Amino acid sequence: MRLYEAVYIFDAALDEVAINQKLEQYHELVTGSEGEVVAVDHWGNRQLAYPIDRNDNGYYVVAQFSTEPDALPEYERILKLDEEVLRHLQIL
Repeated sequence: MRLYEAVYIFDAALDEVAINQKLEQYHELVTGSEGEVVAVDHWGNRQLAYPIDRNDNGYYVVAQFSTEPDALPEYERILKLDEEVLRHLQIL
């Protein structure tokens, strides 16, 4: 098991309930049966440094989770397909 940190920037038009549902879906993919979510920190709406897809603001969330490395490819694929995620970054 490795500890990862992920930063998500969601579309600012989403409400917090929708964002929490998306986070649960993503974290179920990555944690599987053995992993766990260590911490989730909602930073809230922030102004972006530059526009992304015509958005000037984004909703920031930082999460820490532990998982096996082979669970990450499907997790990253799902994040790339979600149009409401403006940017994401995973750090080991």
